[in-house]
Amino acid sequence: MSQVTTHILDTSFGTPAPDVAVSLSRQQENTWTCIAESATNKDGRVTDLLAKDVIVPPGIYKLRFETKLYFETRDLSSFYPFIEVVFYISDSEHYHVPLLLNPFGYSTYRGT
Repeated sequence: MSQVTTHILDTSFGTPAPDVAVSLSRQQENTWTCIAESATNKDGRVTDLLAKDVIVPPGIYKLRFETKLYFETRDLSSFYPFIEVVFYISDSEHYHVPLLLNPFGYSTYRGT
């Protein structure tokens, strides 16, 4: 399993959110560098963001979820054209960062 994984649940429908572009970036000084890109699968999961054997060094990272197109394809407008979740990686453990999403709100947490 990748060191960083995520999934998206659309709480307005109670279903996974497929085909949402997701990127992982690392902060270096005051600059963000994208280190990986993928998209959610039919189950709303991103399991291939990093190769299984890649361990990123400690630091500040962010996941960016491109939500505008997801909602547009469902004929919905959204308050959030994208969502960025910033978090700190301190060791080589697995970091699962789920996103609970609807057109006018979102929530996230560190999962397992």
